[in-house]
Amino acid sequence: MSSGTFTRGRRPAALLMAVPLVAACGGGDPDGRLDAGPPELARGQRLVVTTGDGVRLRPSDDGRAVTDPRIVSRWSHREDTWTLDLSCRDHDERCPRMPAVDVPAGVPVSVTARNAGIDAAGLSAGLDLTTVNGDITVNRSGGDDATVRFVTRNGSVRASGLRSGELRAATVNGDVSLGSATSPTRLTATTENGSVRVTLPSGTPSYDVTATTQNGRTSVTVPTDTQNARHSMTLGSVNGDVTAAQG
Repeated sequence: MSSGTFTRGRRPAALLMAVPLVAACGGGDPDGRLDAGPPELARGQRLVVTTGDGVRLRPSDDGRAVTDPRIVSRWSHREDTWTLDLSCRDHDERCPRMPAVDVPAGVPVSVTARNAGIDAAGLSAGLDLTTVNGDITVNRSGGDDATVRFVTRNGSVRASGLRSGELRAATVNGDVSLGSATSPTRLTATTENGSVRVTLPSGTPSYDVTATTQNGRTSVTVPTDTQNARHSMTLGSVNGDVTAAQG
């Protein structure tokens, strides 16, 4: 299709420190004070991770959080949201830029990172991942009705095996490549300088699709219906190709 617009409708024990998740009681700390110990995280609660570097998110095998002892971990709590702040001691050259955080099943997680990437795999709830100057890489994560959001400024977004009810991905300088195991009701993927590619499963329902680029080509081979579709897809680039396919 010509360029332009398409519109239709196990880690070494010496390096890791395991921290058990203790039972949570009551409604939480309204002042959001720093907690000396880690929380229990259960369905209905949310984990927020903040870091000046990057992070790797993996599923918790036994209800415990696992962190590298070279990283400083500080917890705070407000209602159903637990915040984990990760930082390095001054002049500690051993401090990892991509420490691991294990996430209990069914707990949505948000991450704000900077100057490094975010890598997530095998998680089973909603994701809200944001970084600047780093890639976002996600595999086999999300949930059928979950909201999944990926945002970076200078880096690419690459995801496969995603499950979501709503899926959004954006960058400024980099590619966006999304492989979904479900057909989200609403899907948005954009970049300014890079390509956009979305792959949905075979048998996906019809979408109301808007696909645009200024300098590149568009190709849409998913089922489309501008009038009656209950699913929508918005894809865009300024300098790059835009593709939506199934299978």
